[in-house]
Amino acid sequence: MTTSPVPRDSPVPREARAVAASPGADAERSPTPFDHAERRIWSGKAEAYARTYALLCAHPAPFLLDAADVGPGSRVLDVGCGSGTISALAAGCGATVHAVDAEPGMVEATRRAVPEAEARTARLPELPYADDTFGAVVGNFVLNHVGRPREALAELRRITRPGGRVAVTVWRSPGAPGQALIGRAVQAAGLTRPDWLPGLAPEDDFPRTPEGLAALLDGAGLLGAECSEVVWEHRCDPDTWWAGAERGIGAIGQVLNSGGAQGVVAARRVYDELCAEFRAADGALALPHAALLAHGGA
Repeated sequence: MTTSPVPRDSPVPREARAVAASPGADAERSPTPFDHAERRIWSGKAEAYARTYALLCAHPAPFLLDAADVGPGSRVLDVGCGSGTISALAAGCGATVHAVDAEPGMVEATRRAVPEAEARTARLPELPYADDTFGAVVGNFVLNHVGRPREALAELRRITRPGGRVAVTVWRSPGAPGQALIGRAVQAAGLTRPDWLPGLAPEDDFPRTPEGLAALLDGAGLLGAECSEVVWEHRCDPDTWWAGAERGIGAIGQVLNSGGAQGVVAARRVYDELCAEFRAADGALALPHAALLAHGGA
């Protein structure tokens, strides 16, 4: 884990920060086009995700819990629980675990993996918990999947008790070479982003850098925000890495499938060639990845 701390401090009282960070009663909180696209992308994908990209996303889990000071007796919320990796690790630490995900299939997967966790379907930025409910709130890559990341963080701060911690991860941009492998193959095959698949609105986007993510936490009212970089090599079988995108997981999965079966075949041909850059002696791929891990106090 490579750290590049970016400290932030705020003398503003909690009540004043709540006013500044909260969207307010009259603010627009309906789902954005990006949110609607995310629900479409992830509907029914829980099993495919568990078999493919969940293995990749599990790597920062122990660092995330450390950043949130999760330990025995902690009351923790796992936001965007996915297959239950974070929830299982937190429960193993002796924490009382609650979990939410916008996709019902992910919630069911977490319930199966961590029966002692209280898991429910809910989406950011409106979670079904009272103010100051949790001592720690963690979100592993969940900010990549919400239309208003600052509002999402403000909601996480709202449900965290004074003195508690919020910790989140996002993918770094520009990404590490392993993150770009399938994208390179897709581009070479001439496939493009579908018209129905929007990016974040410019006013909601933020730089995927340590400084940019720390500033986002600041803007959401979190105290003493720090951000570090987590780098690792993800090892997997070439077919497993390809399968996630082929099954339509994530934006890259939508782009890959935008040209139909012919486009998938063309991209796979390029992919097989590019895999040589990352192939280890045992035939597996060793894919460099880089994420950002940030935390702040409520």
